[in-house]
Amino acid sequence: MRRGKFAEGEATLRMKLVMEDGKMDPVAYRIKYTPHHRTGDTWCIYPTYDYTHCLCDSIEHITHSLCTKEFQARRSSYFWLCNALDVYCPVQWEYGRLNLHYAVVSKRKILQLVAAGAVRDWDDPRLFTLTALQRRGFPPEAINNFCARVGVTVSQTTMEPHLLEACVRDVLNDTAPRAMAVLEPLQVTITNFPAVKSLDIQVPNFPADETKGFHQVPFGSIVFIERTDFKEEPEPGYKRLAWGQPAGLRHTGYVIELQHVIKGPSGCVESLEVTCRRADAGEKPKAFIHWVSQPLTCEIRLYERLFQHKNPEDPAEVPGGFLSDLNPASLQVVEAALVDCSVALAKPFDKFQFERLGYFSVDPDSSQGQLVFNRTVTLREDPGKV
Repeated sequence: MRRGKFAEGEATLRMKLVMEDGKMDPVAYRIKYTPHHRTGDTWCIYPTYDYTHCLCDSIEHITHSLCTKEFQARRSSYFWLCNALDVYCPVQWEYGRLNLHYAVVSKRKILQLVAAGAVRDWDDPRLFTLTALQRRGFPPEAINNFCARVGVTVSQTTMEPHLLEACVRDVLNDTAPRAMAVLEPLQVTITNFPAVKSLDIQVPNFPADETKGFHQVPFGSIVFIERTDFKEEPEPGYKRLAWGQPAGLRHTGYVIELQHVIKGPSGCVESLEVTCRRADAGEKPKAFIHWVSQPLTCEIRLYERLFQHKNPEDPAEVPGGFLSDLNPASLQVVEAALVDCSVALAKPFDKFQFERLGYFSVDPDSSQGQLVFNRTVTLREDPGKV
């Protein structure tokens, strides 16, 4: 075998057990003519999991070898080999795998997703690998809190993703400073702006605790709001900017009121002209909207569930297999979003709450002058959200 005189699968080296040991002669070495990333083609025989697992644990002085339940059948050979060689034998303890709906966590299936081009790599934020969760912006504390809530059992557990997302929100609410960003910008010109040049607005990093500091953003005669925060013909219950319905600009102390709608040749709204007044100089508006002025252009990636069905690996639910269940809308890239200048010096993996939009993390794809943000999670759903 060592000299390469057999083809793959023609010969194996087995461990000689007895029937009472509960496992019949498991394979110790098998032939593989695959170059090793360190030793090249020096070797053509490689040890198996059954042979290496217990010995590596023993050599490294592992106290408890924790593994999922599919390895329970290997426990007998694990103990047998350590005892046969008279070396220290760790404790092997099995627990149920933690799964998530609308996801796959099997390494083999994730490899298929990568090979098929369904995801970019193992750190694609739509996956649930540790590198993917880090890239998406999930704090380690949130993952630990989620696992602590679920607990460890011997039964297989499948949880809803929104439970993990709730743990993420709990942590980021206290740790992610606020900023303002606009995904679909609509230019608004304030015709009676109360200053010759822009004003400096102090915005709290954490509105619930102003002792954590403030950041400064400019407020000028031209601002950008979300296109969805204006409607010419609003439906009943719409509370944001419309004809005869003013809206407040968050943190400024000003209210804007529509005066003129500028449209392009196709009839699409291109910009608005408004007047402003102090918020305390009249009736309080029904809604306050976010905005940016003198902003930075950035790329924002919005992520949704990777699969359309709750159990993509279940043949009864997805007869065509999990690769046929991919959600075509799992990634939306906003290439020309606007964000306030307070985030200009942000580094990869820095986290922010973009007001009214959700929590976002700076992606490693960012470069100088071109920030890229991944949406970590949305804000909590509010039935009264305007």
